[in-house]
Amino acid sequence: MTTLDASRGQLDRTLGDLVAERPARARVFERFGIDYCCHGQRSLVDAAGAAGLDPVVVADELDAVVDDAGADVDQLEPVALVAHIVGTHHAYLHEELPLLVALAEKVRDVHGSRHPELARVAELVTEIHDDLVPHLAKEEQILFPAIEAWSDGQRSFPFGTLSNPVRMLMTEHDRAGELLEDLRAVTDGYQPPADGCASYASLYDRLEHLELDTHRHVHLENNVLFPAVTPDGS
Repeated sequence: MTTLDASRGQLDRTLGDLVAERPARARVFERFGIDYCCHGQRSLVDAAGAAGLDPVVVADELDAVVDDAGADVDQLEPVALVAHIVGTHHAYLHEELPLLVALAEKVRDVHGSRHPELARVAELVTEIHDDLVPHLAKEEQILFPAIEAWSDGQRSFPFGTLSNPVRMLMTEHDRAGELLEDLRAVTDGYQPPADGCASYASLYDRLEHLELDTHRHVHLENNVLFPAVTPDGS
């Protein structure tokens, strides 16, 4: 099989599978503006077409990506993957979200008269905080303990099967994705203005990191963890 054939062989694979196989591919999707986390079950050809891109061009770039150390995480068994998600992504959000709310309000108060869009930035950051904090609690207190029990053989829970909380949490992931899209749009891709101070630049840099970390976080749940624990959709 030639390199070209290999690249084109990726076209019918899902975005989630492509990133799970080689996590560094997420950077390609980020650059092209393709949502590989909340909508990771789309095929590459469908996702590229919806974005107005040549799917073969995207496939060629994906095929050129070199493996990175993150690949091991996507291969973890469910209980180990839960521990990674909580220790890495949840820990980051618990610490960073309240700090971002305070920083967004500070930057709005100082620069809002010249940059009225900062009012919307602060609103969106607060909405993200208010949505994600209870979301993390549902995962840590309900779903993740149930996944540990599932790994020990349990299949019935007070809420039914694992598919019930999984469906709810995936809907909440979609909402978080929409808020992040709005945030990227209102910040012009996290580009601070020329008259922005160090706090302004720091806010936008940290918001971009929030977006990237959340995309990775949601990918690990939607495209790796959740399919593993609901293999038959039950």
